[in-house]
This record gives sequence, C-alpha cells and structure tokens, in this order.
Amino acid sequence: MLLSENFAPICNRCRNAFERHYCPAHTKSFQAQDSAGSSRARDPLLRRLVTAAIVLVTLFTLNNLMARYSFGAERGDGGILQGYTQAAKWVRKAKEYACVQGFLGWMYANGQGVEQDYKQAAEWYRRAAEQGHAVAQYNLGRMYEDGRGVKQDDKQAAEWYRKAAEQGHVTAQWFLGVMYENGQGVERDDKRAAEWVRRAAEQGEPLVRYKLGRMYEDGRGVGQDDKQAAEWVRKAAEQGYAIAQLSLGGMYKDGRGVEQDDKQAAEWYRRAAEQGHAYAQSFLGWMYGNGRGVERDDKQAAEWYRRAAEQGYAHAQFNRGWMYQNGRGVERDDKQAAEWYRRAAEQGHAVAQYNLGRMYEDGQGVEQDDKQAADWYRRAAEQGDAYAQFNLGWMYANSRGVEQDDKQAVEWYRRAAEQGYAIAQNNLGWMYANGRGVEKDAAQAYMWHYLAFLNGYGQAQQLDNLAAEAGLSETAVRRA
Repeated sequence: MLLSENFAPICNRCRNAFERHYCPAHTKSFQAQDSAGSSRARDPLLRRLVTAAIVLVTLFTLNNLMARYSFGAERGDGGILQGYTQAAKWVRKAKEYACVQGFLGWMYANGQGVEQDYKQAAEWYRRAAEQGHAVAQYNLGRMYEDGRGVKQDDKQAAEWYRKAAEQGHVTAQWFLGVMYENGQGVERDDKRAAEWVRRAAEQGEPLVRYKLGRMYEDGRGVGQDDKQAAEWVRKAAEQGYAIAQLSLGGMYKDGRGVEQDDKQAAEWYRRAAEQGHAYAQSFLGWMYGNGRGVERDDKQAAEWYRRAAEQGYAHAQFNRGWMYQNGRGVERDDKQAAEWYRRAAEQGHAVAQYNLGRMYEDGQGVEQDDKQAADWYRRAAEQGDAYAQFNLGWMYANSRGVEQDDKQAVEWYRRAAEQGYAIAQNNLGWMYANGRGVEKDAAQAYMWHYLAFLNGYGQAQQLDNLAAEAGLSETAVRRA
C-alpha cells in the first residue's frame, strides 16, 4: 500500500486486479457491482476507460512525470487522453468503482485536473472507504484528523485508520499506534500503541521500525529491552534511515543493547552524516576530535563540525567556536570563535553563552564590554551553568557591568556553591565571614570554606585560622 495522500490512492495489487476484472479491495467482481443483468462491466469502452484511469494512477504513483503530460490512452474515437484534466473527465465515467473513487478523491484533495476541493475529496474518499478500500479509508482518516473537508474529529480519524489498518495499510497502522500512544481519539493505551506500531514495522517501513526500537528502549507498551531496541533500530538503519543510523551509532558508543564498539559507532555516525544529518555530523566530529573509533584528526573533526554548524546545530556551532579559539584543526581565530559562540548562544546554548561572556569580559575576539559580559553570564546562569553563576556573582560583588549589589552576589555565589563549585563556596564563605550581602555568621562561613576545601580549594590551616578568629568552639565547628 502507498504511504500518504501525496501519492495516488491505489495499491499495486489493484492494477493487476483490474486486468482480470477483480479488485481485492472490493471483494466483488465488476459484474457483481452492477445491478443484476447489467452489461456495463462487459462494455469494451468502459473497460478501456477504467483501465486508462488506473494506468494513469499507477504511472503517477511510480513518479513517472511524463504521464502527466504525454501518456495517451486510446478513446473510442481514436483520440488521445492527455494530462490530469482529461483524466478527471474519464475517471468520473468510471466513478462507481472504489479504486477510481479513491483516485478522484485524491485529485480533488490535490487540485490535479480539478479545482482543489477538500469537501469533494472527502466525499469521494468516503464512497471508496465505505466499499472497503483501505487507502481511501486511510485518506479519509487524515481528512478527519486534519479537519480538511470535514469537521475535525479524532474519533472518526481513529475509526477510519483502524479500518485501513486492519487491512494491512502500513501508514494507518502507524498513525493508529500514535493515536493510542497519545490518547488521541481513543483511550490512551501503550500496549495497543506498541501492537499497531509492531504490525507496521513488520511490513518493513523504516521510520516505524525505528519507532518500535525506541519503544523497546523506553519500555513503553513493551517490556524494556535494549537488545530488542537495537535490533529494530538496526533494521531501520540498514534501510538507510538516517535517524536510526544516528541512534545505532549512539548505542554502539555507549554499549546499549550491543557490545560497546567505537568503530561501529563511528561507522553508523558516518552513514547518517553523509546523508546530511547535523547531529550525526557533530557526533562524528567529536569522534575524530577524541580519537574514538577513528584515528584522531582535528581537521576532520573541524570539517564535520562545520557541516553541522552551517545547518544551525547549536552544539556544533559551539564546538566550531571552541576549535577556532584553541586552534584545533583550524588556524586560531578569536573573531571566528566569538562568531560561532554567538550563533550557538543565541539559540540558548548555555556553555556558548558563558564562553561568549568571557570573551566580552576579556576583550577576546570582540571589543571589551562588561555589560555584554554580564548579560551573557546571566543567560547562562539562569540555565544553571555554575561557572556563569559564579562569574555573575563576582560581577555584582565588584560592580563590573552591573550596579554593585552584595545581595545579588550572594545569591549567585550560593547557586554555584550548591552545585559544588569550590571557588563559589569559598567566596560565599567569605561573604558570611564579612557580613557582605548576608548577616555575619561564623558557622556558615566556616561551613562553606570547609566545603571548598573538600573540593580542592583552600588549605586546612586557613580553616583552623578561620575557626580561631571567629572564636568557634569545637562543638560549633562540628555542627558547621
């Protein structure tokens, strides 16, 4: 069966069936569709008209563009049938047959040979669907789901998808599975979702095979099973589905469902990358930059980052900026570094925002500007970047790019300190020891300095001195 209404609504089986005057979608012969004793099905002209219409549909389905303008079908007067406009006229004469009704619905839906008219499209799809034509049932379901030509109705959409799905229509099975997964038009049911997705996957559709793999990976509707996940993802990947290739590369890199294998990871990343998948290009760049599964090659790393970055992938833009800043695989160029950091930062990449703030603070690749530095630190800090939180706190404490504000300094030091950032813990301790932005509190000061010491910042002697200066008893020290 065909996958969407972008193709003519006809299955390859029907073409062959017409040649023997039988359509399996109807389960009736042509003669049985007419009233008793009718001879229309035996009419040679009608048979030629129906055959001409079906051949036109089939050729279009095969993307034979020449069929649109030059395919000819013999008419009774010896003339030539050309293009969709004429096709529409001949199809109407054979419109009592479900396959042709479905095609006429497709012509109205897509404005081919007739003015686009979703109501007419839905009507013709309905006529074919009620005769049991699976593709028309699927297309009518789409019309209900999208609210085109009919009032939007998810329940009706699900019902028509079900009818098509039960006949084996792969996309209807897939869509019905998604509706169960989302509780759209039906009660949410992950098990039924997985069952319909499985039916579609077993027909070989790569996107659906990948989807089933993800369901096994997440344990949705099926028992969590990394090996089954990898198996279904592999099937999709081997069919050339780039997202599955990327996912399989990640499975090999992390050893999920397969034995860990960096070479295999790099190979699958490469296959997806060569199809232009930006994430895969970025991961392949990372593999080259770190010598994982391939020989380390900074130039190759920079090249794959470039390809991904130029597609707008923020993480690759950040990595490209880092390569320029550090002269890895490219000549060092702070202006280029700042430019690529900016592109990533404007998409919300927190580390790029922090790095760009540093460049503004230091005047590296950009004109020195504390206000810009503070602004970029703030954006990263609000996303939880501990380094940016500390730097923003320091700027408030020292009136750099913002008005001096000890309370704000304490707030940002605290956020970084609570993430275990030792310098922030030390500075927060100092603020408590000196009553800057908070009430003076020797116990709190000692605690934060001690945490900084545990994280590798400061010396034990300093702690002893702090306790002595504050007059903390052994009990108070222990409590702190």
